[in-house]
This record gives sequence, structure tokens and C-alpha cells, in this order.
Amino acid sequence: MGKLIGKKAIITGAAGGIGQAIAEKFSNEGADVALLDMNIDQAKHNASKLIAEGKIAIADHINLLEEDSIKDTFSRLKESFGLAHILVNSAAIADGGLLEELSTAQWDKMIGVNLRGSFLCCREVIPSMKRNRWGRIINIASEVAHRGHPGLSHYAASKAAVIAMTKCLSLELVEDNIRANVLSPGPTDTSMISGLDEETLSNLLTDLMPIGRLAQPNEIASAALYLASDDADFCVGMTLNINGGTHRL
Repeated sequence: MGKLIGKKAIITGAAGGIGQAIAEKFSNEGADVALLDMNIDQAKHNASKLIAEGKIAIADHINLLEEDSIKDTFSRLKESFGLAHILVNSAAIADGGLLEELSTAQWDKMIGVNLRGSFLCCREVIPSMKRNRWGRIINIASEVAHRGHPGLSHYAASKAAVIAMTKCLSLELVEDNIRANVLSPGPTDTSMISGLDEETLSNLLTDLMPIGRLAQPNEIASAALYLASDDADFCVGMTLNINGGTHRL
């Protein structure tokens, strides 16, 4: 029997990469899934594949830089999808650049998508989870938030802030039977990696990855499944590191 039967899960960044893998994993475990992304065509394509397998899946557009877009999307979901039990904030952006060379616009966009967007999505689903008297919020961070790396200061700052936010949120929600936790992957084989310059990526693999390879999205999705299930009921504000050995540094 699937671990998520009867649950409704919302996954941002579900057009590809980790978000898509999580949506597929949750769907295979019995959850109804809502796939949210800026790339609505790809999100719809991914949802249609699940529907063809007899699963319940929908797709919708979301722009994490626009509060009204987020509110409108979650309002539509309440009508078409129902009250959410699970939220996975997987959508994120990444690029490289030395701090002294970063523009204010680059900094603001990184914080806007990765931190502010996650905050706004969390805020939208909390009332539904309180009504359900059960909830799981999984915010995706990054190993870089723990270790730091040259050229990734704005990305690392956004993800470190997500971890701190989630720790506080978990304590606000624990009495409502809602668990908020962080999943912190090491470098993963997704299109987002292509946003890093060649030197930064090479340094990540050479200096930080004892296992000698990138993580696969399905490996991250398996960890997300644990945090979304009843098995993780005792996990409150924790960070689950799936990092290929970077902890040894």
C-alpha cells in the first residue's frame, strides 16, 4: 500500500528536475499531485503522463516573484484540487558570481524566488493543513547553505535562510500536527546545474563530492517521500542532508 494514499500534495518547480521526480514519486505512492511551475507547458506534460497512468494530477502556472500570482494559483487549487496535505517548495533558481560583482537585481531575484517564494507558498497552505489537522511542509535547501562556496554567496544565503525559516515554522505548527522540515541535497543532475559556470561546477565535483558524482533526482525524491509520510512524524524542523559525503569537509 502506498505511503501517501488519500493525501493531496502540491509541488513547486515540478516541470523538471527534483520537483518532477518528487511529483512522480508521490503520485506512485498514492497521492493526488498538483504540479506548479513557471513552465506551465512542461508541467502540464508531466501531469498528463501521470493521468495516463490512472493517477490524479493537475498542473498550474506560478510565478514566485509575484505575490498575486501565488495567491491566485493557490486560490484556484482550493477549488479544483482541494485542501492540501503536503507542500514541497522545490522551485528555485541558481547562478554563479563573486559577491563583489553581483548586481542588486541578481541578489533580489535570488532571494525573491528561493526565500520569499517559499515563505509565500507556506503561508498559503497553512490554513488548509490546520483544517486537515495534518500537514507536511518540505522546503528544499542545499548543501551549499551549510558549507559555503566561492561564487555562490547569494544562492547560499537564500537557502540558509530557508533552513532558519523552517526551524521557526516547525515550532509554530507542531501542535497542529503539521511537520515542517528541510531537505538539503548536494549537487544534483538537473537543468539548474547548467546555470553554474564551468569552473564553479568543476570545483563542486572535485572539492565537495567524495562520492564522485552528482545526485540523481529520484534519490532526492525518495528522501522527500520519507519526510512527507507518517514515518517522519517525529521530525520537527530537521534538515535531512542528501549530499554524497560533503559532510566530511
